[in-house]
Amino acid sequence: MWKAALTELVATASLMFTLTTSIVACLDSNESNPKLLVPFAVFIIAFLFLMVTVPLSGGHMSPVFTFIAALKGIISLARASIYILAQCVGSITGFLILSSVMSHDAAKKYSLGGCTIDGNGPISGVSSGTALMLEFCCTFVVLFVGVTIAFDKRRSKELGLAMVCAVVAGAMALAVFVSISVTGRAGYAGVGLNPARCLGPALLRGGSLWDGHWVFWIGPCLACIIYYGFTKGLPKEGLVWEDEKHDIKNLAAPTLCCWGPRSRTSQLNGNVLEIVRR
Repeated sequence: MWKAALTELVATASLMFTLTTSIVACLDSNESNPKLLVPFAVFIIAFLFLMVTVPLSGGHMSPVFTFIAALKGIISLARASIYILAQCVGSITGFLILSSVMSHDAAKKYSLGGCTIDGNGPISGVSSGTALMLEFCCTFVVLFVGVTIAFDKRRSKELGLAMVCAVVAGAMALAVFVSISVTGRAGYAGVGLNPARCLGPALLRGGSLWDGHWVFWIGPCLACIIYYGFTKGLPKEGLVWEDEKHDIKNLAAPTLCCWGPRSRTSQLNGNVLEIVRR
């Protein structure tokens, strides 16, 4: 577990550094509409990192994927907690390296590549409610398209690792494209899809990056919870989920049963056990 967590830390730091520099380069290019280049950069980089890390640690690199994996029981709550901590530390490390090499003007102009909502100065952004809705919807799309296939053992085996990684990366690129094109506001950086990515710049740079920072945590968490409930109603014939022995519902069931009134069946079982002991 600790080796996998270290992998998540290094992979997240490398992803933050590579992805942010690539996005800033796209936005700072001389293209007429540089935002159209961002989804392609997200797809290529996410695909490469997923190909490397999925066999090693599961390829999370985001609290979103770790949280849904914990809810679905793919990993234990202990492993999920350590993963999220490693991802946050990795994000801070990656942006520390980035801040040391990025020019001061570029860091100020692009807020060190952080997640912004309200814009900077005269540049207008979007409201917190709009950003929350976009964060929720885009994260749910990524989960529905990418995670449903990634957690399906049968289809993952049929498609192969490369195709599964391409689907997940494509879903992320689609969500980024939708978020940055539908609003048309220069002060909005688009969906985060990764709370750890938004945390690093906010801690290092502060200021406006803390405005609405809660959106980048609450939105994805709500999407994970709704998606988890949605998967309980999916047709079982078409899915073969990964091992769900740590499913949050299975873990909570014994506790809820203990809180509730004892049924007649439980009392009878208790009497039978007492007789057997005697």
